[in-house]
Amino acid sequence: MADDQAQIISALEGMTGPRTAETVGRAVASLIHDGTLRPGSRLPTVRQVAHVCGVSTGTIVAAWSTLRRDGFVETRRRGGTMVLGAGPSIRNEAGAHGSIDWSARDLLSGSPDYAMQPDLSAALLAGLSSSHELNRPGREYITEPLLSAVQAHWPFQAQAWTAAGGGSEGLILATEAAASAGGVVAIEEPAMPGFLDTLSELNIQPVGLCRDSEGPLIQSLQEVLELEPVALVLQPEGSYAMEGSLSTARAADLARVLMDSPTRPWIIEDDGVGPLAVRQAASLGPFLPDHTVRVRSYCKAYGVDIRTCVIGGSEQLVAAIIDKRTHGVAMNSRILQNTLAHLINSDEAKFAVAAARDKYRTRRERLISALARQGLRAQAGDNSLVLWVEVSDENSALISLARKGIVVGSGSKSFIGKHSRALLRVAIPQLPDEDELVEELATRIAEASCSRNREYLA
Repeated sequence: MADDQAQIISALEGMTGPRTAETVGRAVASLIHDGTLRPGSRLPTVRQVAHVCGVSTGTIVAAWSTLRRDGFVETRRRGGTMVLGAGPSIRNEAGAHGSIDWSARDLLSGSPDYAMQPDLSAALLAGLSSSHELNRPGREYITEPLLSAVQAHWPFQAQAWTAAGGGSEGLILATEAAASAGGVVAIEEPAMPGFLDTLSELNIQPVGLCRDSEGPLIQSLQEVLELEPVALVLQPEGSYAMEGSLSTARAADLARVLMDSPTRPWIIEDDGVGPLAVRQAASLGPFLPDHTVRVRSYCKAYGVDIRTCVIGGSEQLVAAIIDKRTHGVAMNSRILQNTLAHLINSDEAKFAVAAARDKYRTRRERLISALARQGLRAQAGDNSLVLWVEVSDENSALISLARKGIVVGSGSKSFIGKHSRALLRVAIPQLPDEDELVEELATRIAEASCSRNREYLA
């Protein structure tokens, strides 16, 4: 082992206290900052460091990702992870005054923590090298490597497949293919606000479908079916849910209701979290394969520039989706499709995704606990990347937080009708890790939750 790698191993072996991604990353950053590790030094492998520290490889992947984000190191293909230089000064993000620039944190749209995403360099090169017949005529709506990568993880036997742009594009395409203008579509609530806005522009009439911790309520589905919807848009993983994900028992009950219905709508399953899900939720696909498609997004796990989602399910609806996408002319780049296939199969990417999944869960639980200490009720589903906070007045709370540089979402925008509770929607991925910052955010939300904003004309 090289001297620089031996120094890292020695320093990590001598660490006291918990060995987390933050503490390991900070220990290595200290060695770089004080000149012990010079530019060009190579870090030990992820497996070596994980063994020394007695932690998972995912923890070390997260530590190396943070070092890359902060400019200390870079990962080179076949060259390992190398030291770049001293990078920024090492300090607590809270700074001298115990606060941060909250406006720099995306607590609104749910953008991922980019430091937690896998490095794309090797994946893109793999995608390029595995596309042996680049620029040849023809359209591969899904390449063989990508199809092979996703089939084993799909919750039902899909009749047909296609790839499209990101998850939002795939969801909109599927809904538009299933519903003509003026058609009624039932949407599981709470839902993504931008999706509801797009339905309005497409002149598609949404109706709300209520849910509990196991998925859509049977009674709510029965009521919705009386309106003869052409499609149901479900969130089995519960990416926007306040609690739980679709259970196997509830999926079977929903399927029975739909099989007995005189009109059978299309079923569009929106899997917005993809590989970040704690566990694979149930699906209606095994019960209604001719009427179900699932749209799986990979952007939050691997990065928005992958720009590839996968749609699998009903042959008839997949064909309509392909046709809807510029009349069947559009095809996702073979390079991007095969890049995604490489990421799905890559052990390093799996470690990074596992580390992100654990980190997001910890961040979610910390803020929920901190809000509870402030007397506020907050909820989030097992796989949800947002949490919901009950407040007295939604608009007043949003204005109060915005004045402090904290921008969160309006709960009412995720519901089709008037919701019974005033809610704030807080995105989880970019929440801070430091306890004092989590407590500060909870305190500011608590202060905003009871604010009253009275408007008067001058």
